Amino acid sequence: MTIMSVNLTNTPPDTKTHLLDIGYQLIAKKGFTAVGIKQILDTAGIPKGSFYHYFASKETFGEAIISNYFVHYKERLDTIADQDVSAQQKLYNYFQNWYDTQQNGCDHGKCLVVKLSAEVADMSESMRLALNAGYQQIINWLAEQIKAGWADNSVPRFDNVAAESMAKRWYFAWLGASLIAKTSQTNTPLAEVWQMTTTQMGR
Repeated sequence: MTIMSVNLTNTPPDTKTHLLDIGYQLIAKKGFTAVGIKQILDTAGIPKGSFYHYFASKETFGEAIISNYFVHYKERLDTIADQDVSAQQKLYNYFQNWYDTQQNGCDHGKCLVVKLSAEVADMSESMRLALNAGYQQIINWLAEQIKAGWADNSVPRFDNVAAESMAKRWYFAWLGASLIAKTSQTNTPLAEVWQMTTTQMGR
């Protein structure tokens, strides 16, 4: 699931966007601590001074990558929300994309949040807060779709379970399954949460 846009034309991107794109690719592939500023600059072909013109430190750079990631992620959620289908189908499409793209390895287009969730929570307060804000954005969107599914009768309603609680259960389960799938190098964790989620959404 590639969220950030990488320049694929001959038109040079602006320096800040280029740094974020390169940093995203490297960090999503190798992790935050394994990637140094020099590697980012060498890969981007940008002098050191340009980096510090936009970012005070590697930590603020990491925070910017996370925030930018979730900006693009929100655009994808908006696209799904605008589909002329039931709320259940929108939820199904969202999780099917997650299931499909997280299987069979973890390239730079798939694993930024999974990698950083396990890596930076105790390392950087600003990056932790950026991740947490991104999580909440997605949970809020899921809760909106669940409520819409209750309204159009496409999603079953469980007694005494709020939409926000159901959204959290699904998101936390999927994030955890993605991390375990990466660790175990099997698709079984994703298959399990896929079955659970589709059953609970009435498929």
